[in-house]
Amino acid sequence: MTSEFTPSRIEQLPIGRGAGPAAGLPPVLAYGEMARAWGTEQERIRVDPSSPYDPIADLYDSWSRSVVEDVAFYLEEARAAGGPVVELGVGTGRIALPIARAGIPVVGVDSSERMLEVCRRRAARMGVEDCLDLRLGDLRHPPVDSTTSLVLCPFRSYLHLPTDADRRTALEAARRLLEPGGRFVFDVFAPAPDDIAETNGRWLEREPEIYERADWDANARSFTLRVRGPAAETAMELAWTSPEEWRRLLEETGFEVLACYGWFDRRPYEGGEDTIWVSRRPPA
Repeated sequence: MTSEFTPSRIEQLPIGRGAGPAAGLPPVLAYGEMARAWGTEQERIRVDPSSPYDPIADLYDSWSRSVVEDVAFYLEEARAAGGPVVELGVGTGRIALPIARAGIPVVGVDSSERMLEVCRRRAARMGVEDCLDLRLGDLRHPPVDSTTSLVLCPFRSYLHLPTDADRRTALEAARRLLEPGGRFVFDVFAPAPDDIAETNGRWLEREPEIYERADWDANARSFTLRVRGPAAETAMELAWTSPEEWRRLLEETGFEVLACYGWFDRRPYEGGEDTIWVSRRPPA
């Protein structure tokens, strides 16, 4: 490792703070800078430029192991809908597998083939592979032709959409997947100034031997998230927008907003970083 990672320079990630991983679907990032930083010690690492999640697919479950607060929420939404469910940004199945285990079919879309491979292996071990239909695709153009009563996009995946045009395209795509009256549920965040100040440019230990760093650009409302583990590394570009703008985009793309929560316990949003949106395609 570089000298930057001596024990005296490592800090513990505060619980519930920092950028956190965002499952599934990226435009982008070059890995060259990080590869150079690691040097020849890391030359054995396979870096596939097709998705920034590919290099950390086997690390992802360890990286996100503490993120459990949303699982029961999305499972409750799936049970209420009855299935099948389309999950955008399915990743390694953190949300999809509990839904499948409940006997509810899931069509999962992700832009990382290696993340999908991990999801398939996990589904096979759990004996729920028959409830999963995994497809390689993008948030803006998910490869799903049929309609359903519920579309999910968990774990801040829409932060991979850099502009309002991209967000609008993705929302329109999600609406097309819904039957009239079908619900669309997703969560995003907008960082607080103190969160940015506390974490900007600092390597933090999120889980044992797994470090992440957020380099924030508050003016552009974007950040670069870097992740390192014992044998993998990656970086990705993420962007946020305000709750008011999310509401506007939902309404402009034909959704009816049913609720905006401030956390997964369904408390009403009254300010803060996280928003959980429950919307629907209006009934015919």
